[in-house]
Amino acid sequence: MGVNQTTQSDSLIQWPSNPVGYVAILMALITGIIHLVATTRAIEMSVVLAVLFVLNGLGFLGGAALYLTQFWRRWLFLAAAVYSLVTILALFPFRGWGIEAFYMDGSINPIVVVTKVAEALLAVVSIYLYRSTAE
Repeated sequence: MGVNQTTQSDSLIQWPSNPVGYVAILMALITGIIHLVATTRAIEMSVVLAVLFVLNGLGFLGGAALYLTQFWRRWLFLAAAVYSLVTILALFPFRGWGIEAFYMDGSINPIVVVTKVAEALLAVVSIYLYRSTAE
């Protein structure tokens, strides 16, 4: 009786071949989890805003999960970069169009800063991964 060995192409999970891929996963997890946790504060302001936070958090977590599967395609790196940039820009209509978007009650809001830095890094590494991945 032989033992079936699962190869990389047979497995549902595909670990990143480029170490930068792990940075992308980490940034997506950070911003996704923070958005889900921040939903409890967002719901105090608006149910619509809370729903957007949940959808955004699930979008980042779902993207990270998809990246770890055999279904990931190179063009999805561009989708991840655009998604991250749109999420960064979505902050401003809700919080103000300047630096004040990063403040709450007169002081810097570390949650906003961490999420936006994570999203910016995700956009950068996604573009890098797109350019460095063969079709």
